[in-house]
Amino acid sequence: MAAKKALTPVETVVRIPLEQMHPFHDHPFAVRDDASMRETAESVRGHGVLTPVILRPMEGGGYEIVSGHRRARASELAGLDTVPAIIREMDDNTAIILVVDSNLQRDSILPSERAWAYRMKLEAIKRQGARSDLTSAQVGQKSIWSVEQVATDAGASKTQVQRYIRLTELVPPLLDLVDQEAIGLTVAVELSYLTKAEQNLLVETIESEQARPSRSQAMRLRKLSAARLLNEDTVLDVMMERKKPDPIKVTLTWDVLRRFFPRSSTPRQMEGVIIRLLELWKQKRQRAKAG
Repeated sequence: MAAKKALTPVETVVRIPLEQMHPFHDHPFAVRDDASMRETAESVRGHGVLTPVILRPMEGGGYEIVSGHRRARASELAGLDTVPAIIREMDDNTAIILVVDSNLQRDSILPSERAWAYRMKLEAIKRQGARSDLTSAQVGQKSIWSVEQVATDAGASKTQVQRYIRLTELVPPLLDLVDQEAIGLTVAVELSYLTKAEQNLLVETIESEQARPSRSQAMRLRKLSAARLLNEDTVLDVMMERKKPDPIKVTLTWDVLRRFFPRSSTPRQMEGVIIRLLELWKQKRQRAKAG
């Protein structure tokens, strides 16, 4: 006789008042009242909430939203009092992982949101697998496996996840510049190795000089920081370095040159004549200015 398969418990969908729902603590994704939110609210107004939000009970009463912050806000804008919800008991680590996984596939995610989401999930996975009997080498290997799990779940590379997590080491003004696309990811990663005090010095220089660090400048700032040579003066020196101008290349076709040179002229001879004529032209301009 075949063994009976264990039945998966069916979760009950209930309607919960919006006033009893609270955002997840340290929610890394902003809920914006933008055009997309207005469209969602209009859809909710016409068709209701089709996918239930997921909640977990709070100790002091009410419920914490684990999945469905945008649906809850859209329902509020649509004038609803209650929304369909599934209530689950779950610990903090499980809840954090669900919060991240249910939001990472959204189209419009800022670099700062992705960075903090990766970091929160990584730390939650580490806590889930924490054991007191592991050696330091095993702990290090566990950390590598955790990063790989975050990367696999997000459909990203391990290196990309690590780079985004580095962004959480930036002071808020620099992280804002990353979100505004004023500073690129590779530049931001280099700057994340500066101390917070050094980053604040850089922010002051960026604001006063209206300059943005290039990748080479960011790498130099990092090296100076590692050598403990980064201060207000050295930050300014690096940021005020003139970038090398793009080389100018002028091409003259043979159809143009043959009007002035005999066919027997070599490229070197033609170049010499052109330079001499330019020198004469320059001297003539200088005499004209002086006169």
